[in-house]
Amino acid sequence: MGNGKCKLIIHGGAGRLEGKVATKEQYRVGLQEALHPSFETLLQEGARAAVLHAIRLLESDPIFNAGTGSKLQRDGRVRMSAALMDSVDSIFSGVINIYDVEHPISVADSLRGEVHHLLSGNEATEYARRKGFPFHDPITMSRFIEYRKALKNREKFGTVGAVALDEDGIVCAGTSTGGIGNETPGRVSDSASVAGTYADELGGVSCTGKGEHIINQAVAAQVIYRLRDGVPLKTILLDLMKEGASRNHEFGLISLDKNGRFGVRSTKNSISVLYALKDASHELDFTTGRRNLIL
Repeated sequence: MGNGKCKLIIHGGAGRLEGKVATKEQYRVGLQEALHPSFETLLQEGARAAVLHAIRLLESDPIFNAGTGSKLQRDGRVRMSAALMDSVDSIFSGVINIYDVEHPISVADSLRGEVHHLLSGNEATEYARRKGFPFHDPITMSRFIEYRKALKNREKFGTVGAVALDEDGIVCAGTSTGGIGNETPGRVSDSASVAGTYADELGGVSCTGKGEHIINQAVAAQVIYRLRDGVPLKTILLDLMKEGASRNHEFGLISLDKNGRFGVRSTKNSISVLYALKDASHELDFTTGRRNLIL
C-alpha cells in the first residue's frame, strides 16, 4: 500500500483536565510511541488495523484514561467503554461499562461480526470471556490514590481515540475511555455512541470531554452528516465549537474528511486536546501550540 493519501490522528484526552497522573512531556511521548508504529500499520494493513493498533497501545499505557490506567468509579471499580466504526460497512460496534479486560477496543472490534453490535456491563464482560479475552485488572496505583483522595472536581475527564484514512479511501474512527472518575456506576458515556465516535466514506470523528455534553450535541454524528451536505470540515467545527461554548459545554475532538483534511478543536481555551498526527508530509502534536488545528 502506498502512502500518498494515508493520514492518522490520535488523541489521549483533554489536556489538563486529566488530573495529575502524568506530565505534559509524558503525554507527548506516550502519543508519539503510539503514533509511529500505528502509522506503519496504516501503510501496510489499512485504516481499521491502524486505529486498533493505536488505541490498544494507548490502552496499555497507564498514563491514559483507557484500559490499564482507567479511572475508578464511585464504588471503587473500573468500568470501561469503547467503540469502532469504519466506512467499509458502516457497522458501529462497541462495549459499555465492560470490566476486567485489557483492551476494550478489541472486544468492540470483535462485535462487528455478531448479530448484536453493542453490549454493556456484565453481558459485555461475559461475551469477552466466551471469546477468549482473559481477565485483566486495569487498576493502577496512581488511579487508586486519585480515587482515595476523592477529588473535589469531578469534571476531570479523559479518553483515547484515533481516526485514520488509508490509501484505498477507507476511513475508520475509534474511541476508548475509563470515564470521568468517581461517577455513579451505570453511567453511560459518549464514547460508545455515535455522538462520540462516527465514521463513513466522507470522514471520521473521535471525541473527548464531558460525555453528557457530547451526547446533547450529537457531536460526531453532526460532523459527518454536515459533511454529507457538502459543508467544509472547517466550517462544521467552527459552528459546533461556537454552539458548545454558548451552552457552556466542555469537549474536544479529532476529525478528518475524505480528502485528508484534519481538524482538532475544543469548546474552551481551558481544554487542550492531547493529539498527535502524521501523514506523508506532516507530523504535529499538541505541543506545537496549535490548539485548534485545521490542515
